[in-house]
Amino acid sequence: MLTLKGKIGLVALAAGALLAITPAQAEDASATATYKDIQATLGSVPDMFKTLPDVAVAGAWAEIKGVQLNPNTALDGKTKELLGLAVAAQIPCQYCIYFHTEAAKLNGASDEEIKEAVAMAAIVRHWSTMLNGSQVDLATFKKQTDDVFAAVKAKSQ
Repeated sequence: MLTLKGKIGLVALAAGALLAITPAQAEDASATATYKDIQATLGSVPDMFKTLPDVAVAGAWAEIKGVQLNPNTALDGKTKELLGLAVAAQIPCQYCIYFHTEAAKLNGASDEEIKEAVAMAAIVRHWSTMLNGSQVDLATFKKQTDDVFAAVKAKSQ
């Protein structure tokens, strides 16, 4: 059993070790540099970025810039924003709904496409509620789904 002196020494050693650890840094994790890039890209720095602690700004911006604003991804901008709207409608987040609706329009989405994205979100939510609430067997559901898709595929050939 450790003596009180030994316990104090162990705690001091552990605290010293923790203080010696340096946090991992992104390539350019400075909030100032990131804010400059946001300003250059968007024309301003929305307050939503300023809600983050400085250490999180670079990573959050890299995620948005690398996926959402990146034109060289598998999904085009309109599709990404319609997906964002569908998810936002389910969360629900009034900020996200407004943002992704306007971003979808900016990326060429029609009012009808916006309505359809929200309707699809509602359909998925409805059936998720029904299937989960009814405790439908997942293995049976997967088998039936595979059978349906196989039949549809066979009809289309």
